[in-house]
Amino acid sequence: MATPIALLLFVLVAAAAADTTMPMPVNEEVLGLVVFKSALSDPSGALATWTESDATPCGWAHVECDPATSRVLRLALDGLGLSGRMPRGLDRLAALQSLSVARNNLSGELPTGLSLLKSLRSIDLSYNAFSGPLPDDVPLLASLRYLDLTGNAFSGPLPASFPTTVRFLMLSGNQFSGPLPQGLSKSSFLLHLNLSGNQLSGSPDFAGALWPLSRLRALDLSRNQFSGTVTTGIANLHNLKTIDLSGNRFFGAVPSDIGLCPHLSTVDISSNAFDGQLPDSIVHLGSLVYFAASGNRFSGDVPAWLGDLAALQHLDFSDNALTGRLPDSLGKLKDLRYLSMSKNQLSGAIPDAMSGCTKLAELHLRANNLSGSIPDALFDVGLETLDMSSNALSGVLPSGSTKLAETLQWLDLSVNQLTGGIPAEMALFMNLRYLNLSRNDLRTQLPPELGLLRNLTVLDLRSSGLYGTMPSDLCEAGSLAVLQLDGNSLAGPIPDNIGNCSSLYLLSLGHNSLTGPIPVGMSELKKLEILRLEYNNLSGEIPQQLGGIESLLAVNISHNRLVGRLPASGVFQSLDASALEGNLGICSPLVAEPCRMNVPKPLVLDPNEYPHGGDGDNNLETNGRGPASPRKRRFLSVSAMVAICAAVFIILGVIVITLLNISARRRAGDGGTTPEKELESIVSSSTKSSKLATGKMVTFGPGNSLRSEDFVGGADALLSKATEIGRGVFGTVYRASVGEGRVVAIKKLATANIVDSRDDFDREVRILGKARHPNLLPLKGYYWTPQLQLLITDYAPHGSLEARLHGDGNGDGAFQALTWAERFRIVAGTARGLAHLHQSFRPPMIHYNVKPSNILLDEQCNPMIGDFGLARLLPKLDKHVISSRFQGGMGYVAPELACQSLRINEKCDIYGFGVLILELVTGRKAVEYSDDDVVILIDQVRVLLEHGGSNVLECVDPTIGEFPEEEVLPVLKLGMVCTSQIPSNRPSMAEVVQILQVIKAPVAASSARMEAF
Repeated sequence: MATPIALLLFVLVAAAAADTTMPMPVNEEVLGLVVFKSALSDPSGALATWTESDATPCGWAHVECDPATSRVLRLALDGLGLSGRMPRGLDRLAALQSLSVARNNLSGELPTGLSLLKSLRSIDLSYNAFSGPLPDDVPLLASLRYLDLTGNAFSGPLPASFPTTVRFLMLSGNQFSGPLPQGLSKSSFLLHLNLSGNQLSGSPDFAGALWPLSRLRALDLSRNQFSGTVTTGIANLHNLKTIDLSGNRFFGAVPSDIGLCPHLSTVDISSNAFDGQLPDSIVHLGSLVYFAASGNRFSGDVPAWLGDLAALQHLDFSDNALTGRLPDSLGKLKDLRYLSMSKNQLSGAIPDAMSGCTKLAELHLRANNLSGSIPDALFDVGLETLDMSSNALSGVLPSGSTKLAETLQWLDLSVNQLTGGIPAEMALFMNLRYLNLSRNDLRTQLPPELGLLRNLTVLDLRSSGLYGTMPSDLCEAGSLAVLQLDGNSLAGPIPDNIGNCSSLYLLSLGHNSLTGPIPVGMSELKKLEILRLEYNNLSGEIPQQLGGIESLLAVNISHNRLVGRLPASGVFQSLDASALEGNLGICSPLVAEPCRMNVPKPLVLDPNEYPHGGDGDNNLETNGRGPASPRKRRFLSVSAMVAICAAVFIILGVIVITLLNISARRRAGDGGTTPEKELESIVSSSTKSSKLATGKMVTFGPGNSLRSEDFVGGADALLSKATEIGRGVFGTVYRASVGEGRVVAIKKLATANIVDSRDDFDREVRILGKARHPNLLPLKGYYWTPQLQLLITDYAPHGSLEARLHGDGNGDGAFQALTWAERFRIVAGTARGLAHLHQSFRPPMIHYNVKPSNILLDEQCNPMIGDFGLARLLPKLDKHVISSRFQGGMGYVAPELACQSLRINEKCDIYGFGVLILELVTGRKAVEYSDDDVVILIDQVRVLLEHGGSNVLECVDPTIGEFPEEEVLPVLKLGMVCTSQIPSNRPSMAEVVQILQVIKAPVAASSARMEAF
């Protein structure tokens, strides 16, 4: 007989079985993951199987469980397109060992609570948009082995320590700042440490923080702001295989015991300030495969023991101060594939032994003092890239071997002393993409066989002594994108079938002796962006069809014999006057030459040919020679009468305009009805004279609150040292309060006893006062005595670009980093302001001193250019004195300013603008000084651009944060074009504005457009 208790249990079980609606308990892990999913955006439905009705999450996609316990062990959510903030809920997964959400769009700060997951061994959050500091409980993850936060926007200092169990710590590509934490040394099991691409700074305590990590195999501190010396002790890292310290500010000697790390295979110490000579201990690195030491200050001879590093495949010592000859021992490097010794001071001949590097694919020796001929044996190696430009090599160009013809893709032998023409065998180099033989003395005709190179995209033969005519089949292959033949002696017409060069986006034929018309077929170049035909003998009218090339950005047709109308559309309607000058008569208001058209002249009849009288009918026979009727005839044809009337009308118009101009000048001189408000006050004189001995203040512009009383007896008092805010090329700038508490900026010109004519000074300052543009700092007035000249402008409380970009100069470096959007806004606004100065005044108003300290910013980082046109106020200074004054702007001064024989023009401003671009992109100063070296920014960027590849963007200022490569790279290249050593190669500011508009436009190929430069 059943007991009452047994019966009760039976009833309860039966009732539970009968009631199917009784809720079952919810699994904690299901609940946690459902909460996790609910906070995310899942556009692809990757987490659709995650439903709360399931008993366990073990059957869900991207979830892995322990088969014995059904507990979640691993979440693999890589690359699912998830977005939103990192949600909570994971703290319910007590057994979780691996969490990966890499390559998604997750953002915001990491929530605290990860330390509750005591079993968590691996965290991969790489390539998302997480930001903010790391949670304080990250160091408390007791089981953590792997932490990857690469490619996010985490900021703030690194934690004082990390889990002692961690093996792999990868924090690259974030915005971490501050010093390297000493607590790293406690992570004694660390195998891989990558802190690259952050903003870490200071002088790391290698001995205390890093050298104790004896298990370390990979150390990457590259692309930070570390400085100081690297102490010895690296030998303690006897397991180290890779070390990368590139892109910092380390200086001094390389640690002498680096050669005692026997397993080292990769060493990259490039882009620092290491100096002296390499330690000899490196010869013991028998496993070394990759050795990069470019961009330092190493000196002395190239070590001969480099040839004993038998495993070496990549060797880069470019941009140092190495001297002497290339050692023959380099030929022993049988596995070497990449060798660069560019931009050193190497001399002597290239050793024949180099041909022993049978696997060599890239050889870069540019910008040295190498002499002698190119070894024929070197042209038997299967090179892909050969760059020996900017040396003193002589002799003939080797014809090459069959092996070279199959492999060579890039050949640059420009700026040497090569002679003897271009070998016909060059046509066999079917994989050649880039050929630059410019600035040699080849003295040859342009070989038509070059048209057979089906992969050739760049052909640069400028200033190479070419003569004869242009081959008609130069574009037979149709792949040519850049054709530069400037500065030769080419004659004859441009081939009619030039339109077959369908891939051209840069065509430069200037400074030759080409004749005939511009062929209509040129309008078929639908990708053409830059056309340069200046300084030839081209004649006729410009084909109207050229206006239909929508991609065309820049044109220069100056100094030819062209006539007639410009094309009615496209870039031709916005050309600068310098691109048109020096022709017979182009119809444009920008040129002074009379307009000429290739049309028949109006028919003018001789009145003596016909008898007088009659009724005026013009009854000539059809052959034009028969007698006229006895009625009265017209002396002139209808077309002649129309022409005469038009001429009379034009003459009257010129007279009227001249009279109006004279009247306007008189009104401006006597203060009549001009839109300016002029207040003139003779401070302490009751007599009038042409040369005033006392102060006079003149103000411009409506609503100007300056009064002469503000300066009575007080001009000198306003210029006390206490109010000085800067010194420039033309004088000192002060901050002064005038009138009713108004703050202005006053520039005291450094022109004492030089400008003695108040009338001349007044005339020039009034011209400056008319320069009104949103990107120009307006001139409000001036104060003048023979001994003191002041210019008055608004005060810019937000400071200059110099202070914002490089700090305020007081050593603390405290300034807010500029974003890319702000930097582009500064570039574009400065370009528009300079274009206004160059285009709106005749002659163009030249700034002469474009640099960051003369670019003032408002609260939205809109630029305002100051100090423009001040050289106009120094009529008695000769070029030498002006040039010497510009030494204060070292790095921004165009090279032609040092040559008194050259005409100074707006191209000088464009050079300074180019340097300004490079500073904004890189965050570096134009010239940086140290104890024993000077680093020129232009040279550094040029090297990176010439090397190409992913290294190009290494020079971008890391403080920018995220930036669009499709904008930054073209802007960087534009800066290099603007800083060309040859003024005629620099674009006009109008062209710069157009190019910037194209870069900013959402066009996929916008980055490729700048390749033309």
